[in-house]
Amino acid sequence: MVKTNKYDFSFTTSSLRLNEMLTVVRAKSEGIELDYINDLGGGKYSTGRKMFSEFNKRLSYITDSEIEVLLDSDLVTQKQMAFIAVCKSYSFIRDFVIEVVREKYLVYDYQITEGDYISFYRRKCDLHDEMNTLTELTEKKIKQVTFKILEQAGLIDSVKSKIIQPQIVDFKLMKAIIQDNPIWLKVLLVSDMDIERTKK
Repeated sequence: MVKTNKYDFSFTTSSLRLNEMLTVVRAKSEGIELDYINDLGGGKYSTGRKMFSEFNKRLSYITDSEIEVLLDSDLVTQKQMAFIAVCKSYSFIRDFVIEVVREKYLVYDYQITEGDYISFYRRKCDLHDEMNTLTELTEKKIKQVTFKILEQAGLIDSVKSKIIQPQIVDFKLMKAIIQDNPIWLKVLLVSDMDIERTKK
């Protein structure tokens, strides 16, 4: 059997939460100590610490150019950049987007169904032993947060109807991704042909 890297499901700690992520990245870029208990945790120490750790993890996966895009772009681009950070941090979400969302989008099928998610999840259970020990509650949370992230990033219209939304990628974001690795354009639903064009 092909050896696969273990999935990390700690994204269930937090959905996209762009505003909080921006609070962390701005504090880091300005060298300011963040009051994560109040700024991220709503006054709770353990929540603030968890959130701070989560956003630091996501930010550690993106390049300086990508951080610049995150700090200094319009809202749509910031959401896309935050989403790329999530996909780089969590291969479960990356795989779902590339193998299900993007594949449907490229054949003009914009509706994500319950069956699409269940088929993907079961397929991954066969490859990832760690998924077979998850509780029912954790499974529900993974699904809930996955779709919440897709909604907040603008890849679907809502958690309820799950209609895939076309992505317009800003030139500055495109450039930063290409400098890093054009393959990450896939999570923004860009076709292979268009990705190849960026390499020329």
